[in-house]
Parts: sequence; structure tokens; C-alpha cells
Amino acid sequence: MRARQPDASGVVRRGGVDIAWERFGDGEPALLFCGVDPIVEARMWKGQVAWFARRHTVITFDPPGNGASTRTTDPRAYGDGEFVAAALAVLDANGIDRAVVAGVCQGAGIALVLAADHRDRVAGVVAINPGLVLSPPPEHRRRRPGQTFNDVLDSHDGWDMENRHYWLRDWAGYSNFFFAQLLPEPHSTKQHEDCVGWAVATTAEQMLAYCFCDPPTPRDDEAYAIDLCGRVRCPVLVINGDRDMCQPPERSRRVAELTGGELVVMEGSGHLPHARDPVKVNLEIAAFLRRAVPARAAARR
Repeated sequence: MRARQPDASGVVRRGGVDIAWERFGDGEPALLFCGVDPIVEARMWKGQVAWFARRHTVITFDPPGNGASTRTTDPRAYGDGEFVAAALAVLDANGIDRAVVAGVCQGAGIALVLAADHRDRVAGVVAINPGLVLSPPPEHRRRRPGQTFNDVLDSHDGWDMENRHYWLRDWAGYSNFFFAQLLPEPHSTKQHEDCVGWAVATTAEQMLAYCFCDPPTPRDDEAYAIDLCGRVRCPVLVINGDRDMCQPPERSRRVAELTGGELVVMEGSGHLPHARDPVKVNLEIAAFLRRAVPARAAARR
């Protein structure tokens, strides 16, 4: 059961890959909720869609590899350029000239790329725990000296599950561990079940194609990330969970600083505050829209 059914749905085709989209509601500014990567689908935004659709046009789309989008192990389907092109094609398919773009983790990085490279299409950015390499990784995710993701390990305890061979052997086991880390808040059983269910709807092979996309994402380079943030001209809201086990809080702080954006720190929240505390996140986004984004800034064609 869904809180609200889409008013329209369809696909856009990119290089033989169908990207499935849905549209809800009608109103300005329009909101585009970006997919993250193949580990989840667009329903990750279900805590936002129905509420915002009362006042806004809301667009979501599934990433390649999950949801109703094409399953593929072609690494060319997962490059930043393809995600950006898909987002623009989805906006075009719905007659949206400009939108406020929201994303979590890697999706927040794509939202910032859209804002920097397509300023005429982006009226604002909401970046939740953005995945830009603007600081070292958290200590618990740092590999031992000389160890790589591709190594064959004797054991896979904790974050050592983040390993090519373990993914291929027990993708469900890794997904269960990973989302337990991303949802440290008490009483997160439903959110954890949702995320694991979406994760096992894809495969380790598709996630590997994403992680080693062709060409590689430039967002893993600090100099590129600094330049990217410096080229963003629209209003930016950064939301950070101070218990995030995926992206260090320092990265959120730096994105806000480099873009001249606002930073909201949610105490006790993990990597997915929009799922675990949707009311607070929705109110922060709504206040940001009223404060920073003119009502006519994201018009329908």
C-alpha cells in the first residue's frame, strides 16, 4: 500500500537503459528527488512524496539496477554523466523547466553536479549527508594498510564485509549489516526491512558495475569536489545526521561552507534521517523552500 499513487509515470531511455519515473501532485516549486545508487529504489523517498505532493509537483525516478528501471551490469550505465542526463530527461518528460533537487549521499553529489553544470534547471539543492570526498573516510571504514576492496580476506567481520568477494558470496548479508549501520536510531526496524528489501532487489554484480562505473566518478577527488561546490550558485540546504556511519559529518559541514549554504545538524540521526525522522526533515525542507526559493522559480512548461 502506498500513501499516494502517482498522477503519471513513464520511462526515459538512455543508451538502452530504461529509467522509470513517477510524478505526484502539482505546484511550484517542483521537487526532484534523486535516486542514490542501485542499492535502493525511489520508494526511499516515501516519507517525503505524499506530504510534498499536497503543495508541489514531485518527481522521483529509480536508478538503473533497481525499482522499475532496467537491470544492467554495464558500467557505462552508472557514470555521473548518465545519472545527470537521466535526471534532465525525466524533468523534460514532465515539462519541468526548473526544480529543487534533493539527494542523499551519492544522490546529493549528483544534485550538486546538476546545480553546478545546469544552473538554468536547478532552483535549489537539498543535500542530505552528501557523498563528496571532502575529508578522510570515517575511521571504521578505513582499510588496513595495503588492503583493498578486491582482496581475498580470511574473515569478513564488520566493515570487512565491504569487499568484492563477500558481496558476490552473500549480498543479502552485507545489505543487512550495511543498513543496520546506517540506521542507528532506536526502533528503526521498518526502515531497515525496507532498505534491505530494496537492496536484495538488485545484485552484487550491478552494485560492482556502479562502484566501478565507466568513466569513474570524479566526485572521489577532493579538488574536483571543492571546485564543484564553488560553482553552485543556487540556494543549498545541507542536512547532516551526527551519527552517520557512512559519510563523516565534516563532509556536510564543508559542503555547506563551500556552497554558502545552510547546515542543519540532526542530533542522534544516522545516514537516512529522511526515512527515520521524515517529519523533521520535511519541515526543514519546507522552511528552506519558503525562505530561499521563490515560488515561481521552478515553473512547468
